[in-house]
Amino acid sequence: MNDPEAFPLWPANQAADAESRARGLGRVLIVDDSRDAREMYALYFRSRGYHAFMANDGHAAVEMATKFKPDVIVMDLAMPGMSGISATHQLKNNPRTRSSAVILLTGHHARAIEEGALEMGVDVFLTKPCLPEDLEVHVRRLVEDRRR
Repeated sequence: MNDPEAFPLWPANQAADAESRARGLGRVLIVDDSRDAREMYALYFRSRGYHAFMANDGHAAVEMATKFKPDVIVMDLAMPGMSGISATHQLKNNPRTRSSAVILLTGHHARAIEEGALEMGVDVFLTKPCLPEDLEVHVRRLVEDRRR
């Protein structure tokens, strides 16, 4: 994980993270091989008060999720190296990360892929393009569910 874009940009300190948790907002990991998509979602969630950080592939996602334990992981399905499905499989089988909710995004919706992903433990399966506002509805619900 040598990509500097994979690390949190803002809020990147413990005080900001504590503030976002106190306000009831959560930690969101955005995983997408498209820099534009990563930055769009991360900037949106940061502007809404979430602690959002980014990873550019499945390997970085597993590493960052293990380290930062996000409430929700927004994961692209098709990425070079390790796919979103493979990364989700690893995350759901790791005691440190299995409680993180996973939203899987794909540009190619197929019922069989969706059913397999949901059986694996994906919480929400969405088709791209997905507006940040629509994505936030799911993120907010998943964060609230995990805090109950």
